[in-house]
Amino acid sequence: MRRSLPRFSFTCVLVLALHAAQLAGATDFDRIGLSPLRREAPSLIGTGIPVGQTEGEEAANSGRWEVNPDYPTVLQPTSLFTWISSAGTATTFPNAVGVESVHASVVGGIFYGTSAEGVAPGVLHVRSYDAVDYINDIITPTIPQPDMVVNQSWIAGINSEIDDDFDKYSALYNVLFVSGMNNAPDTPQSPGSCYNGIGVGRGETVGSSIGPTANGRAKPDISVAPDSATSFLTPVVAGAATLLLQAAAQNDGGPATAVVATNSSVIKALLLNGAVKQASWTNGPTRPLDARFGAGAVNIYNSWLQLRGGRATVNVTNAASRGWDYNSLSSSVFDQTNRYSFNVSTNGGSYVANVTLVWKRSVTLAMANFDLHLFDSNNQAIASSVSTVDNVEHLFATNLPPGRYDVRVIRRAGVAPTASPNYALAFDFSSTRLQIARSATNIVVSWPVNEAGVALQSTPNLNAPFQWDNVTANPFVTNAMNTVTLPATNGMSFFRLARP
Repeated sequence: MRRSLPRFSFTCVLVLALHAAQLAGATDFDRIGLSPLRREAPSLIGTGIPVGQTEGEEAANSGRWEVNPDYPTVLQPTSLFTWISSAGTATTFPNAVGVESVHASVVGGIFYGTSAEGVAPGVLHVRSYDAVDYINDIITPTIPQPDMVVNQSWIAGINSEIDDDFDKYSALYNVLFVSGMNNAPDTPQSPGSCYNGIGVGRGETVGSSIGPTANGRAKPDISVAPDSATSFLTPVVAGAATLLLQAAAQNDGGPATAVVATNSSVIKALLLNGAVKQASWTNGPTRPLDARFGAGAVNIYNSWLQLRGGRATVNVTNAASRGWDYNSLSSSVFDQTNRYSFNVSTNGGSYVANVTLVWKRSVTLAMANFDLHLFDSNNQAIASSVSTVDNVEHLFATNLPPGRYDVRVIRRAGVAPTASPNYALAFDFSSTRLQIARSATNIVVSWPVNEAGVALQSTPNLNAPFQWDNVTANPFVTNAMNTVTLPATNGMSFFRLARP
């Protein structure tokens, strides 16, 4: 028996003649970190990763939900697609199982298009689904599909049954659902409010859904800057997840790590931990993410660097200051701890720590409860994330001096003690130290890539009163360094990094 579902809404107001500027804003490659990634790893285009795209119909009973492979920003061969609805399955276009949707085609162009807009143009295959039929015929009866990432630029109201079904499916088949928030500052809605997926919000001035969810959890998980309709921001994150999956599958996370690194919890943790913090971003010990921005604005380059940092080892001192792990706490006793220790270089100035912990709600909808803590070498707690309702914890600590630090994952009461829940961890201890060098008639100011969103400022002297002004030149990112080239002058200039 088919479930009676509410009519779905798009996470944008559909405009058939979309402005090119709006699309360019949705895929600003510099802002999302794709430009430096393309320079350093041009082969990361989603190769080998099968993806899905679900779409609500443009109007009631219109049948308009299909991606057009010949749409100007898609331009992929028909053979790349399978179209699926309750009317059947098709591998040609046009076909009898649905009708082209401009909304679907625009979203697809940003996700995997071969034009200048596409984030992951090399995907293995795309399954284009009618959203209602997808829930009724695939998600609810848990029919397996090969998709590893599924983009969902629609909302279905506050519906815990839909969230439950998506969580079960994700836990069963390791699928990462990336779903848009509404474009109004309301309570997060399904499917973006499910536990195991990623809910995407706007990253700048125009509001989208604001957490918490109806049951008190942190959503959205992540945002995208600059602003656009969330329908067009969601495929940016889905594309970023696809690129990370390709990198993980080819062992960019370290030798023989492909199986664990491609777990959707690892990809989610890396995406959240690589996000750039907005000026007004804030969280708290029991509220792991910002109510509006989630972990911050997505930056695929930062996330890739953390994947390449390698898999950390529990209960030893790790050499890398950025990396990830996929592990479990299998003891039959609660409050057991996995510890990750790091020696942060004395030559790096002050540091910013970003640490994200992610785990799945299980197939039975049971959920473990983990806490996340950061301690210094004196065993003093610096930061804690201890939500009792979320399946994500996040730490953001600034102005850390050099030294040794411990990240501790603690399992609290939740899933029965005999269970062995898995978790994914991503971490980055980033230096904010400036370096200055001479290059011909210029000076080059550089500093390590830092997701804290710092700005370069200068002043001609340090005699009071003085004023620090933002350096307007945009940094060029390469080899994990931000660099700004400025003309040398005969006068003095002093530089600093400051947070907005």
